[in-house]
Amino acid sequence: MASSSSPLQSPLFSLLSTPGVVVPKLEPSEFNGGGGDGGGDGGGDGENPSQLLTPDLLRRLLDELSPAAARDDALLSDYLLLAKLKLAAASAATSPAAAVAATPSPSSVISSVALANPSPKNRRRSGGLVRVSHLGAADHAYFRVLVRRARLTYDSLRCLYARRRSIRDETGGGGGGEGGSPGRRRRPDLIAAKTMTDRGLWLHRDRRIVGPIPGVAVGDVFLYRAELCVLGVHGAVQAGIDFVPASQVPEGEPIAVSIVSSGGYQDDEDAADDVLVYTGSGGRVGRNSVWHSADQKLERGNLALERSMTYGIELRVVRAHPADATPTGRVYVYDGLYKVVDCDRHVGRSGCHVFRFKLLRMQGQDDCGLKNLKLAEHLKAQLAAGAKPEGYAKRDISRKRELLPVPLFNNIDEDVDPRLFDYVARPDFPSPAVAPRGCKCVADCSTNCLCEKRNKCGFAYSNGVLLRGRPVIFECGDSCKCPPTCPNRVAQKGMRHQLEVFRSRDTGWGVRSLDVIQAGSFVCELSGEVLTREEAKYVSAEHATYLIDPTRFPERWREWGDVSEAIPDRPPPEFANRPELGYFLDVSRKRNVACYISHSSVPNVFVQFVLYGHDAESYPHIMIFAMENIPPLRELSIDYGIGQECVGMLAQ
Repeated sequence: MASSSSPLQSPLFSLLSTPGVVVPKLEPSEFNGGGGDGGGDGGGDGENPSQLLTPDLLRRLLDELSPAAARDDALLSDYLLLAKLKLAAASAATSPAAAVAATPSPSSVISSVALANPSPKNRRRSGGLVRVSHLGAADHAYFRVLVRRARLTYDSLRCLYARRRSIRDETGGGGGGEGGSPGRRRRPDLIAAKTMTDRGLWLHRDRRIVGPIPGVAVGDVFLYRAELCVLGVHGAVQAGIDFVPASQVPEGEPIAVSIVSSGGYQDDEDAADDVLVYTGSGGRVGRNSVWHSADQKLERGNLALERSMTYGIELRVVRAHPADATPTGRVYVYDGLYKVVDCDRHVGRSGCHVFRFKLLRMQGQDDCGLKNLKLAEHLKAQLAAGAKPEGYAKRDISRKRELLPVPLFNNIDEDVDPRLFDYVARPDFPSPAVAPRGCKCVADCSTNCLCEKRNKCGFAYSNGVLLRGRPVIFECGDSCKCPPTCPNRVAQKGMRHQLEVFRSRDTGWGVRSLDVIQAGSFVCELSGEVLTREEAKYVSAEHATYLIDPTRFPERWREWGDVSEAIPDRPPPEFANRPELGYFLDVSRKRNVACYISHSSVPNVFVQFVLYGHDAESYPHIMIFAMENIPPLRELSIDYGIGQECVGMLAQ
């Protein structure tokens, strides 16, 4: 089936005319409906290429059109490869045997035009416009993994640089550091982005994509503008309008491809719906001022937006929204595709002339991401006030056993099954035979304390965010002298995000958050009744379907914190083998919110074993951390390490 095949092996990439290949488009006339059907075949009454080209001439042309000869220009390479594919198709009509030998293999097509092909260091951004469409389910999954890998690398680098800066501050090391001059403090998010571009790890650096970015979903959230650049969603770190300048467009007119609406102007109007009124750029007193001191001009980004309106070119829209719980105090939400439908110039609130562009969201997309963000805030406020919003069957199925209530939502049927189980926030492990060891720190733990040494590669967290995954994290426990504020006490403190169990048409029961969850943050613990492996042997076959074996979880913790792709001289550390785990979790009668998290082979959360309160390494806690930034109301998913035949049981 298509869902199980890799896009690298998919027939999508075997022929030019098949959807899924990135096809360079003629701009801007192609976007305005001119030029026939956009196929580039000449249109009109042109003759069939097979009637004009002999097999011998086709073979000679195919030999000449080699993408390798144009490897210094990725866009030209794409055009040559596509021309070669067209000739191969024409050759099939004249000499099928010759076509078999001349048609490039799928692997050669991927290597030349794949979107994820890394760009050489400091390559100038291409002005060529391309559009990606008609991707199949397998292709969407493939590109989602590529985006996930880039985001993992970026977040891991940012956490690493943030930790290094924190250490320099603690030790009086001063400013400077990676990518900065002495005495200058560089932001970790910008250093991470620079490191990735130096290594050619930015996605789509050698092409400007019009329309959606493969692998980026409507509603995805970002905490830093630089991450938008890394993924190709928006190419400007500071400017609100990303556009192809007129000098790089054959027609000599700039074309806008994306905007970030951050409320930086007084004349912006954003009601978090399908209409956005966006103020043009320029004329401000200072870079961070909302006031205008001069009239805006129809140039650069403003002109690009006006030209995009004229040619009907869609734009990617990213909206900023205040979020107190995030490091930057705001969150950026990808809201999908919009079209500029109106443009006017009038006197703004500052008394200067400004351009205002009215954008209308295109139909057929997933729900507006910012709308979901505000809906989640409204629901959370209602629940906190003691109300039970429509669709909620229970305000707290944990019965106050969690730090935050765990609501139950079901607007599909009358099922209230999660209310029938005994809720256990934490598993009850066997009492240790020997008192656990603890550090002697009188203040927050620091370098060279006992707990830091037990973690081998240094402390696992920085500002509450996981730095690097490892077989087992040793947190400070009851035997430690350090205070509760110690940065090595994270997962043991319990949930910090408002999670809820909800009824899903796709997965039966699922879990989602009403908060934005930052990548690397602790989400919740997986809990149930603890059975030793010996006790589990006597469980009936029917009852065994409710046993969770901790050893079945794939070691996805290895993916978090791995920066070797960006920093080759920093390979992943070699960890000692984890001791054999000595228990199962029985969730037939006792369970918690984590037991309703759905299975996925492309999950957004992962398992990290954590030990505290005892030294029995065969009984670690099953802690769940976020693998990416997770927006509110998006279902959590984890890789249980099971086959498809077992997935249905998880909905029970």
